[in-house]
Amino acid sequence: MNSPVDSKQASLISQNIYITGTDRNSGKSIIMLAMMEMLIGHAGKIGFLRPIIQAGDKKDDLIEFVTHRYQLELPYEAMYGCKSDQAKELLASEQYDELHKIILAKYRALKAQCDYVLCMGSDYRHGDSMFEFDFNADVANNLNCLMMPIMQGADQDNLQILNNLARLKHDLHEHDNDVLAVIINSVNPKQIEALREILNHQTDFPVYTIPAVPSLEKPTIGNIALALGAKMFTSDLNALGREVYHYKVAAMLVPDFLDYVQSGDLIITPGDRADIILASLLTYHSTNYPQISGLLLTGHQEPGPQVKSLIDGLGDLPFAVMGVDSDTFTTALQVSQITARLHSQDDRKIAKALGLVESNINMNELRQSLMNKLTHKMTPLMFEYDLLQRAKAKKQHIVLPEGSEDRILRAAEILLLRDVVKITLLGNEAEIRQKIQSMALKLKDVDIIDPITSELRPLFAQAYYEARKHKNIIYDTAFDLMADVSYFGTLMIHLGFADGMVSGAVHSTQHTIRPAFEIIKTKPGASIVSSVFFMCMEDRVLVYGDCAVNPNPNAQELADIAISAADTARMFNIEPRVAMLSYSTGDSGKGEAVDKVRKAVKIAHSQRPDLILEGPMQYDAAVDSGVAKTKLPGSKVAGQASVFIFPDLNTGNNTYKAVQRSSGAIAVGPVLQGLNKPVNDLSRGCSVPDIVNTVIITAIQAQESEK
Repeated sequence: MNSPVDSKQASLISQNIYITGTDRNSGKSIIMLAMMEMLIGHAGKIGFLRPIIQAGDKKDDLIEFVTHRYQLELPYEAMYGCKSDQAKELLASEQYDELHKIILAKYRALKAQCDYVLCMGSDYRHGDSMFEFDFNADVANNLNCLMMPIMQGADQDNLQILNNLARLKHDLHEHDNDVLAVIINSVNPKQIEALREILNHQTDFPVYTIPAVPSLEKPTIGNIALALGAKMFTSDLNALGREVYHYKVAAMLVPDFLDYVQSGDLIITPGDRADIILASLLTYHSTNYPQISGLLLTGHQEPGPQVKSLIDGLGDLPFAVMGVDSDTFTTALQVSQITARLHSQDDRKIAKALGLVESNINMNELRQSLMNKLTHKMTPLMFEYDLLQRAKAKKQHIVLPEGSEDRILRAAEILLLRDVVKITLLGNEAEIRQKIQSMALKLKDVDIIDPITSELRPLFAQAYYEARKHKNIIYDTAFDLMADVSYFGTLMIHLGFADGMVSGAVHSTQHTIRPAFEIIKTKPGASIVSSVFFMCMEDRVLVYGDCAVNPNPNAQELADIAISAADTARMFNIEPRVAMLSYSTGDSGKGEAVDKVRKAVKIAHSQRPDLILEGPMQYDAAVDSGVAKTKLPGSKVAGQASVFIFPDLNTGNNTYKAVQRSSGAIAVGPVLQGLNKPVNDLSRGCSVPDIVNTVIITAIQAQESEK
């Protein structure tokens, strides 16, 4: 018999959230971002609502950002209550309640389409900030949302912060708001420990403090380009993510100009100053001058054709070159007024912001306060969110042998900013450090090992020699092999210097996994190393195997692949219902290929009677409940399979690619299974998100290996 649930508690758990600042520039956007990440993982279909947006034809930046990042399939007009001109008109005519009714109607219409709605308060751009907080508090009450106020702690001592908190508590009490938590943002790191000690005695609701991080408070080149409507003369989108720490108006001679250059500068100069442009470009190649963030050319004057040709010939610069029509003085004034804003292409800043918030706010505590029922759907974003949280719960050490590859470095930065794993890069340290600097990445403290010069090389060579001397390997050969990054990385895992390895962005599959076959070998009871792909469909995640490693497995190997795939599915919280696929269903077909699948099913049942596993069956019978009722009535797998085992590599590889391309599914993998310790192979065409996901999966496999 279930124990009764307190009705007040149940009411609070089911309520939606209303995030609002208590004043201008509170930093509520990064809190919103972290809450969206949490909700995407646990709350089904998410809606996003702003009660008031600015008037005009330009779409609201925050709505556009959230829609793009979280793939919200909602009309833009459904995600705001009204525009500021309409709100001002209603307030001027003393129709305050009418304004709230309009917002409430839009909220309820959105809620009817969504499992959960996150509301984001207005921006304090106009009028009295105290009134605006009162307005947001009233909206939160009318929508029956839990309030999450964000206070600004910058440039305040602890006494000032506590006084502001006391005033906030009074206001919340006056409005009778239900409060999820209060966030105090941008607190001086030197005073945060003492402040937390005082706030530990806070009993009304949780109060979290977030330290100030200057780079998050600085605008990026992308922020400035968007705000000014700048024309881009360079094409590397990664340069748009660089923070601007200072801006310098360069109206002097080059020698004097160079004396004033600082790291993170945006250089503002007329477009006809070829000398300043060339000097700025040369700082990129000089170790004697700091890296600037960008070059902004003014006065509607583009560089001469020779200079433009020079810029084009330099390839991807680590900073942007852009131009505006306004004069230098006006441009500098405009730049000085631009504030930091998140945008969907700024993966670095998003990762940094999320890492900061998630390490300072108890997201599990907040989630438990909100949710009393988890959704049974599993979207790609939910799947990725769950993986990220599991990997962070017990950080693993992952070695990336292709340490000088651009995509590997960008993925490593995101993983370290999110504080997901510990990473070691392999390769020439000077070369890797130079790349990190030229790409302006935040990887200062990353571990880098050069296998050629490493003091571990003799130890690894001896271990390899001992393991392979029965194959007539001599020590000198073993020592030479340890200069190879794949062998060195594999020995790191084998001897406990790392927990897992991810490679293949540059190297072939054979080069990546051959050392693992020789050294790490298969788990007890596994006769074969195989692979699966996680196929992230619109509302569920399926497991396909083997689509990457074994060309034509026999019945025993097919059974082992099925067992391993079922265990992998369960490892990633997918309940395994295994369909052994063939060209016929049940007893209807005959032939060597279908007989192999029947034999594999019998072997799998004898080895693992606990598994829900059936076959042979055709793909349509495995996924379509209508077909399943006709072809396999009463089946526990047909029509609801979650794990699909293909009879050979040809079938599996073509099927996963066909499903991926025709349905828009996200394919995560291949994920290798059957090894004693995790090694995973990347496609040479992999993207940065592919690498990030594969590293996270490898980390979770390493956690399971420890168990």
